[in-house]
Amino acid sequence: MKQKVILSLLVATLTLMAEANTQPVDYVNPYMGNISHLLQPTLPTVHVPYGMMRVYPQRGSYVDTRINGLPVCVVNHRENGVFNISATQHQPISHVISTDWDNESVKPYYYSVDIDGQSVTAEYAPAEHSAIYRFTFHDDAPATVVFNSGNGEMRVAGNEIAGYHDTWGNVRVYFCAQVDKTPSRCGALQQGNITDVATARGGNAAIAMQWSGAGKVCARYAVSFISVEQARASLAAEITHFDLEKVAQHARDLWNAELGKIEVAQPTRDSDLRVFYTSLYRCLERPVCLSENGRHFNPSDHMVYPDDGHKFYTDDWLWDTYRAAHPLRVLIAPDRETDMIASLIGTAQHDRNHWFPTFPSPTGDSRRMNCNHGVAVVADAWEKGLRGFDLGKAYDYCRAAIEQKTLMPWQGGKACALDTFYHTHGYIPALAPGESETVKGVNGFEKRQPVPVTLGTSYDQWCLSRIATALGRTADATHYLKCSYNYRNLFNPETGFFHPKDKDGNFLPNIDYRFSGGLGAREYYDENNGWTYRWDVQHNPADLIALMGGRESFCNNLDRTFGEWLGKSRYEFYSQLPDHTGNVGQFSMANEPSLHIPYLYAYAGKPWMTQKVVRDLVHEWFRDDLMGVPGDEDGGGMSAWVVFSMMGFYPVTPGMPAYTLGSPFFGEIKIHLAHGKVLRIVAQGCSENAKYIQSATINGRPLDKPWISHNDIKDGGTLILVMSERRNTAWGSAPGQEPPSAQPYPASN
Repeated sequence: MKQKVILSLLVATLTLMAEANTQPVDYVNPYMGNISHLLQPTLPTVHVPYGMMRVYPQRGSYVDTRINGLPVCVVNHRENGVFNISATQHQPISHVISTDWDNESVKPYYYSVDIDGQSVTAEYAPAEHSAIYRFTFHDDAPATVVFNSGNGEMRVAGNEIAGYHDTWGNVRVYFCAQVDKTPSRCGALQQGNITDVATARGGNAAIAMQWSGAGKVCARYAVSFISVEQARASLAAEITHFDLEKVAQHARDLWNAELGKIEVAQPTRDSDLRVFYTSLYRCLERPVCLSENGRHFNPSDHMVYPDDGHKFYTDDWLWDTYRAAHPLRVLIAPDRETDMIASLIGTAQHDRNHWFPTFPSPTGDSRRMNCNHGVAVVADAWEKGLRGFDLGKAYDYCRAAIEQKTLMPWQGGKACALDTFYHTHGYIPALAPGESETVKGVNGFEKRQPVPVTLGTSYDQWCLSRIATALGRTADATHYLKCSYNYRNLFNPETGFFHPKDKDGNFLPNIDYRFSGGLGAREYYDENNGWTYRWDVQHNPADLIALMGGRESFCNNLDRTFGEWLGKSRYEFYSQLPDHTGNVGQFSMANEPSLHIPYLYAYAGKPWMTQKVVRDLVHEWFRDDLMGVPGDEDGGGMSAWVVFSMMGFYPVTPGMPAYTLGSPFFGEIKIHLAHGKVLRIVAQGCSENAKYIQSATINGRPLDKPWISHNDIKDGGTLILVMSERRNTAWGSAPGQEPPSAQPYPASN
């Protein structure tokens, strides 16, 4: 018995020691969500936080049995990889060598894989603009490494390979690599043969290097959007050796510094730490920093400019990230967020029309999805005290995007007849079933999406009114505040839904809020059905409550959303609405327009329902495994919701300096704010079942409302929540205690 006790104590001691040595990055699982029900939510990306150098395995999905060479750099999120490196001892030599893969390991700062029938082990570690590969060749056969431009030029001189790749949007990416061993054969690859020609041009232009008895070969490289010379300079500044472990350790340190800005302890489940830090890792992939030695390539006009006091960032799908990813950075990285907003302004400044971007990337603004939610990013940052960017320019460019650019989804042209209609009548008109489109400027696949465009633009105009107020532009502020109620024009009081309306002001007949609108419901909604867009009034939940007939009716409608049958078999439902996954009733956990919905109970006197639903949703849909993300994770768009929700609060309305409380997943949370300030969230008695708030204090003051203001926490402090397994229906539920909304609808309207 004594031996068993001693053994148990030893095991416990070793476990505590192991936990003490565990750092935040050790909880990250890049494989989480690599497979999902229909979509591919995540990729196992290796990079440093916000680094320009990003890679993931060269395969279509996790279940693919082969990889197509090795990655060099991903230019745009989830697309547009440039260059390629292949390594082999057995395969016929080609520009890209497809092989099996085995024993793969992915960490945020390190990648390794066995390829070529396990004859080659490839290892990789990233820096900001550069990276290093180490190839271990296990057999005695000649070892070959192929550097492929993809589409451009490659040339070799001694142990250096340099060149460029022409990618989408006529953007040229430059490359410079250096190997640590002089090859026995080297030259342009032509028809599978290594020639003595030093330069290769055109499609799949490639240089091959071959060694006899190589053992290990290291290749360090950098990419640039400016020039080969700049790539070479970045390499010289970042990786001056061939020590892969040293590069990986530096990247690991960077990850721990960023992830460590939020410390969590006492999780409700063992997996909570892994889900939390993996979600936070997803929030740090984008936007990427394009600054190179004090200057940057601007995708708007393909010119190079000095950084001018701000580092330049791009690759930001604002339709996804404005909701939570940008508000998260306002808290934990305000200086970086300021640079990002300055970069959006710089992108618009060099755009030929001076329109604020919507989907900026290194290859240009692709103008995807709908609306102009970059204005929410600006308004939110300013309302929460961020300065250091030109608010006047931001306002002018945001206003121009809403007034001069078409509001039509996935389009970047000038305003068309439908835009004029919106600005005159306050809604986008819908076509009747079977009616042909006659307006030029409407995407044939994406359609008009009249309900989300009307609702989303109403919100954007509310954000414009906030900025105009800050600038003292009173007339503009009044005008855009009035426009912010345009969602009312599509509210159907008979059904309580936002309902497509024709150009004559009539609600279309026979609308099924689950299935009308064709593929993705795009003829009337977008990716999600009418049940999702029923709640898409982020800036004014109070008015939505009034439209629905009061608190009780509003909460009943929320209950129905989470309980309503799909209406068809799952395969029929998802064949029409493949983005509307992660369902709990008609609620879709898998798409960004749904993210604020669970928090709306708190606006109608039932904060305990928000606490229950948020806890349930995270534990139901987010797990530490390959299928651990329900759907549409767009580089932090959804993961930031997980981070906020697990901390116990959420920014329902970017542009409003307030956070709605939910239910923390940890007994203690420390958020490191700017200037050494710390916000502590203590959830006393928190456990898997103890999810209900009984009482609260903020900085020693009693808190009887289910929300906190940004001013409450911007200088740090302590939020204490007393938790229980039993709901407290009295706390935070009285009229007047609900989170703030926009101004009430004026009676004069």
